Amino acid sequence: MGRILIFAYGIAAYLAFAVTFLYAAAFVSNVIVPTTIDTGIASPPAIAAIIDLGLVLLFAVQHSVMARQGFKRWWTRFVPPAMERSTYVLASSAVLALLLWQWRPIPVVVWWVRDPGLGMFLLSLQLAGWLIAGLSTFLISHFELFGLAQVARHLLRRQPEPDRLRTPLFYRLVRHPLYLGLAIAFWATPIMSVGHLLFAVVTTAYIFIGIALEERDLIRYFGEEYRRYQARVPMLFPWKKPL
Repeated sequence: MGRILIFAYGIAAYLAFAVTFLYAAAFVSNVIVPTTIDTGIASPPAIAAIIDLGLVLLFAVQHSVMARQGFKRWWTRFVPPAMERSTYVLASSAVLALLLWQWRPIPVVVWWVRDPGLGMFLLSLQLAGWLIAGLSTFLISHFELFGLAQVARHLLRRQPEPDRLRTPLFYRLVRHPLYLGLAIAFWATPIMSVGHLLFAVVTTAYIFIGIALEERDLIRYFGEEYRRYQARVPMLFPWKKPL
């Protein structure tokens, strides 16, 4: 029964992530959902900026701290190791949902691309960014990344296979295509408001901080193999031909 409950917990955490991520994509893209990055709770611009910065900072701290190996070792004293990743995914989804719920728009326009062709190009680029981000997770191990593989192995009493450095498709062009896709999606828009610009700038800064922390862990785990990968493939922008 305990294994079944842990598996159900992993499924619930994954579904929470899926719903929150899809809502976030629509939120940033200003489509479909009732509240978006440019619509929602009205506040004076200065107050809105303070609240928005606090929400992004909260997400960044939670997302980074819970991903570190030291925190994982401490956290698994209290939760079964099979639940650790699902708990991280659930916590990240909860904090992201709070950001989406409490975000204060600052709808002052920074740029507005009125040319239909260029506007359509930017919207297409934005969609491409979301697709690159999503596909990048499947190219390595989507279900491992979001905790389903761990709870499934626990249910079936299977041991994980040894980790290995995989670099398929996008990962041969840049080391972090997931972050590249998100950055494209955040910046490629025909109408950029002050609130959207604030979001794009702060999240892009966090992307670079997150990459630095992640690569430090990857070097510790994979050692010289990852250093050779760093030397061969650019971090975020495909500025050179892969070897």
